[in-house]
Amino acid sequence: MTQSDLVRAMFTRIARRYDLMNSLMTGGRHHAWRAVVARAAAAAPPGPALDLATGTADLALALRAQGPTRLVVGADFAEGMLGEARRKLGARHATRVPLLAADALALPFADKTFACVASAFLLRNLADLPAGLAEMRRVTVPGGVVAALEITRPGVPGWDALFGLYFNRLVPRIGALVAGDRAAYTYLPQSVERFVTPAELGRLMERVGLREVQYRRLGLGTIALHVASA
Repeated sequence: MTQSDLVRAMFTRIARRYDLMNSLMTGGRHHAWRAVVARAAAAAPPGPALDLATGTADLALALRAQGPTRLVVGADFAEGMLGEARRKLGARHATRVPLLAADALALPFADKTFACVASAFLLRNLADLPAGLAEMRRVTVPGGVVAALEITRPGVPGWDALFGLYFNRLVPRIGALVAGDRAAYTYLPQSVERFVTPAELGRLMERVGLREVQYRRLGLGTIALHVASA
């Protein structure tokens, strides 16, 4: 199996407990972080928005709440996640949020389709990060917004060690207990450890042609939000 196949299978396995685990791991703050992404996306010109790796559609819902007249498309390559997203959107009678299966490395959209492309916790999971960033730019209109939320090491002596202890030791135990999947929640901190720094990610975004790249840290430095123009 390829890395993409393994990641797809993992997210399908944990889909039913994904929201609960996110709330437990972040103290419920993940909703506030997605709201920050949605506010950044509001600067995009008129037109549809893409929530890439939508998961259970929390970011898609935040985008719709920020711009009720904007069409929001949710895409994910894990069918298990899309199933949970459909249930959530149906329960909330959310309209204008179509969902589809799509690989972030080969998006099934024409060039310059979206006014905004946003993602939450996608980039660490890409088998080819530059290719994924290039796809995000390709499907965004000139002057549109690309926004990406990611987990990162805080990089502060002392706090960095504490965060590592929590993420590498405690999170896998919570995952085993709550989601019944220690492997998935061991992969999570490992993916953070090997991911690029926020500054390095910003430079990669510039290399694929994104402009005016800026980032800010949230969550006591453990979350990075990058925003750029296409």
